[in-house]
Amino acid sequence: VQLQASGGGLVQPGGSLRLACVASGFTLDFYNIGWFRQVPGKEREGVSCSSDSDGGTYYSDSVKGRFTISRDNAKNTVYLQMNSLKPEDTARYYCAADQRPSRWSDYKEYDYWGQGTLVTVSS
Repeated sequence: VQLQASGGGLVQPGGSLRLACVASGFTLDFYNIGWFRQVPGKEREGVSCSSDSDGGTYYSDSVKGRFTISRDNAKNTVYLQMNSLKPEDTARYYCAADQRPSRWSDYKEYDYWGQGTLVTVSS
């Protein structure tokens, strides 16, 4: 079971990036997929989740209206489209999978993790 996150990079404030999380060894259809981010010295923060359980999508207040999570089950991939990026969005972004997280935003609820991709928002 592997998750591979990609798509990070350096972008100016107001710009956009699309992160991708590709799964191998299992089918994403049956999993809730979360995106998390972390900066040094801080706890990992839940950003968004695509729920297999109820088909819903969830966002933290800090990214609501700017980020969009989507799935392409044929490609076994989940995307995070990030628009109107701000310097405070700078972090390493991770994708994670779990079949039944009790709280989508709690990183401790997820069993499988990708290695992370770095997003830097700076002029």
